[in-house]
Amino acid sequence: MNSRRDVLAGTAALSAALAFGSGAGSQVNRPPLPVVATFAILADFVAQVGADRIALTSLVAPGGDAHVYSPTPADSRALAAARLVFVNGLGFEGWVNRLITSSGTKAMIVTATAGVRPLKAETGGHSHGHGEVDPHAWQAVANARIYVANIASALISADPAGKDGYEARAKAYDTELDALDAEIRAGIARIPAARRRIITSHDAFQYFKKAYGIDFASPRGLSTSAEPSPQAVGRIIRQIKAEKIPAVFIENLSDERLMKRIADETGARIGGRLYADTLTPPGGPASTYIGMMRHNLQQLTTALAAG
Repeated sequence: MNSRRDVLAGTAALSAALAFGSGAGSQVNRPPLPVVATFAILADFVAQVGADRIALTSLVAPGGDAHVYSPTPADSRALAAARLVFVNGLGFEGWVNRLITSSGTKAMIVTATAGVRPLKAETGGHSHGHGEVDPHAWQAVANARIYVANIASALISADPAGKDGYEARAKAYDTELDALDAEIRAGIARIPAARRRIITSHDAFQYFKKAYGIDFASPRGLSTSAEPSPQAVGRIIRQIKAEKIPAVFIENLSDERLMKRIADETGARIGGRLYADTLTPPGGPASTYIGMMRHNLQQLTTALAAG
């Protein structure tokens, strides 16, 4: 899916304020700060803090797969014009360093995961371009709060005049994230401990597992571009049968046929669709980070709570 701008705001008002290149009525005397984020989830964090003081471009739009994304000439132009470029880091965007170099950008490059304690990839050594580290740190809300703090600090550094607004929005959003974290913990606590085990089509939930106590297994490595081997699929099927794992979940960027095959061969229930690496377009069930996490929680509790 091609990347496009300004599709990530949580409300219609914020969407309008973020329209790339718009005058944003509250800033008639100051053009908005040109900012780039590499993918939809990160861009949503940036939008929450930046609001109408920034003109935001997301390179990988909602529904796009950052693992296999191919940058375009428009992306290079966006980086060249940017004052700030936010990246996830931890090896998530394997293409971004080449893009930064080729664009010639003079922007400040901000690694949003700075300060996050990385988790080792649990893929039996099949890291698929991410090294030994799982880059999906946002799957723990405590890490999302680190992202937001880093974003606010960078925006203040680039635009000191907007400091009060950036700080206020970051604080308000951090309060929402704190409440979200408590909501997820309460929801998972209602699932019997013996049923907190699932299979997913993409190994992107290690941080969620560690934070909230759901055991995730996957026939695929950390990247959606990695095709699982027959041996890996067979291993997962044997594991489901041996451990009586109750449900398999289809991650939104993955091929449904694989998970349906696994479910057919094991009798495990097909759970709902989980969102791991991207958001839905506006109006979808996961159009913001908070919406995504709540959607995933609802899917998990629905599939696992009943005995």
